[in-house]
Amino acid sequence: MFRLIVNPNAGRGKKKKQYRRVLARMRERGLAFSVSETHARGEAKELARQACEAGEDVIVVGGDGTLHEALNGFCNFERCALGLIPLGTGNDFAAAAKIPEDPVRAVDLIADGAPQFTEYMQMPQGVRGINVIGTGIDVEILRRCRRGGLFRGKTGYLLSLIVSLIKFRNYELTARFNGKEEHYKTLIACIGNGYRIGGGIRMCPAAVLGDGLLDFVAVDNVKKSRIIPAFIRLMKGRILEESFTRFERCEHLEVVPEKPLTVQVDGELYDGLPFVVDIVKDRLRMYRG
Repeated sequence: MFRLIVNPNAGRGKKKKQYRRVLARMRERGLAFSVSETHARGEAKELARQACEAGEDVIVVGGDGTLHEALNGFCNFERCALGLIPLGTGNDFAAAAKIPEDPVRAVDLIADGAPQFTEYMQMPQGVRGINVIGTGIDVEILRRCRRGGLFRGKTGYLLSLIVSLIKFRNYELTARFNGKEEHYKTLIACIGNGYRIGGGIRMCPAAVLGDGLLDFVAVDNVKKSRIIPAFIRLMKGRILEESFTRFERCEHLEVVPEKPLTVQVDGELYDGLPFVVDIVKDRLRMYRG
């Protein structure tokens, strides 16, 4: 039995037709399912918990935000699996998990495949992430996006990125990983299970889902004169080629900022959450490519 957790506002509410195609395909494939719609932020977490307690596989029909909430409510790992039909704006984790953006093909992936063990990231206070966790300019970008304006979605994210690059000041922080301690004056520090954010910006371009490691990327002490070239490299997925980019693969990371910072987890903002991340393997089973 599948429980579809549906965000009716995913993709700015413009994907009603795709949602109807999902339901039609589920029926065509003879899949037993029920539907629960979210109507408020955070509701997917409770719906996922209820579904797991009933022994149902959870299928998120929406974007990265709804997936994040569902993961944080997920339980009964031994019996239940997680799926995603990407109808959001960015669909960044779907790209890492090789889940088709076409809703019919995404349903077929679930119907024809078996769930695979899929790593996720565990933080303090019970917070889980599955795509990218970070602090620095990515937080400023998300804040600008949520203040709204004329442009939304991927275009709004890109414009917010440009404005943030112009105005942002580096943060002082210390990172601990692989038995080392490094100090950075950073534009952004992030750790990726997936490889992209913001609807296609490859912040952790070398990250590979299923390799058992997380990719830590920090842009360290970048000069104003290097911002534009760095931006171009970032958009081309080549940020790791910059001399000021620090890159490590690890299973555990601690980031200690000089001053309190907000952390974004899969695009959701958390104040007061310690930036401590561990990879969790061989626990979550997920339908993916």
